[in-house]
Amino acid sequence: MIDVIAQLQGDIHFGGDTRAQISTHGGGAAANVATWLAHIGSVVHLCARVGRDAYGASVLAELDSFGVEHSSLIVEGTTGTVIILVTPDGERTMFPDWAINSTISVSDLPTPLDFTVALISGYPLIDPQSRAQAVKMLHAIKGAGIPVILDPGTVGALKEVAPSEIASWLSHVDALIMNEEEADFLNSMSSEVPLLIIKKGKDGAVALQQGLPPVEVEALPSSVIDTTGAGDAFAAGFIHSWASGLPIRSCLEKGAQTAAIAVAMVGARPPR
Repeated sequence: MIDVIAQLQGDIHFGGDTRAQISTHGGGAAANVATWLAHIGSVVHLCARVGRDAYGASVLAELDSFGVEHSSLIVEGTTGTVIILVTPDGERTMFPDWAINSTISVSDLPTPLDFTVALISGYPLIDPQSRAQAVKMLHAIKGAGIPVILDPGTVGALKEVAPSEIASWLSHVDALIMNEEEADFLNSMSSEVPLLIIKKGKDGAVALQQGLPPVEVEALPSSVIDTTGAGDAFAAGFIHSWASGLPIRSCLEKGAQTAAIAVAMVGARPPR
């Protein structure tokens, strides 16, 4: 995806002009996690699609520069784009157009499936156009014996999916990485998921494991400029450590460390 970020200079004047500083960056939740994973030393493969357009070429070149493996899945169509409004306090509001990512297919999975862990973004599961193929991808990954972490996506979009459908996804998941709103929404459906990671923004993060006491860490001090992609950076830090077999507290601390770097920058990608 491509992120078009407008850093607002004040309140929005609906029907008129609002001053903003506008910039364009690589985006997409899965791609954000992939680039941060590569940045901190993981070998990572991204499964996604881009259009045969300037944005698509830019995204692939950027992935290559970060060392993210991918299948260069260029297809006819338009690369996904997100319009992001960032208020002066760093909070963001997103307007996504998934575009060609809606056509993702189980055939896009790399072979062989010999990875330590897989993160699945909730967006292809939420999107009615890509859902059937995304479910096949989930089953294929789980069938290969690979632990699955799910980042469920936004509550607004999840509300458009039947709870029974969401529950069927969660039955194949080993861990959920969520923000507090997502955790509240999925509370009644996630009780059987072995590991729940809840991101609490400036209040840190907590891990809930079946039969064990909660593990909590505080957020690290940082100069907040833009929270876009901070959750993805946290996920990358956590996954990097979890895949290495480190204790849960160490995984949370690595997530917090990575997120602190992310919020001090504009955009969702790591520093160069």
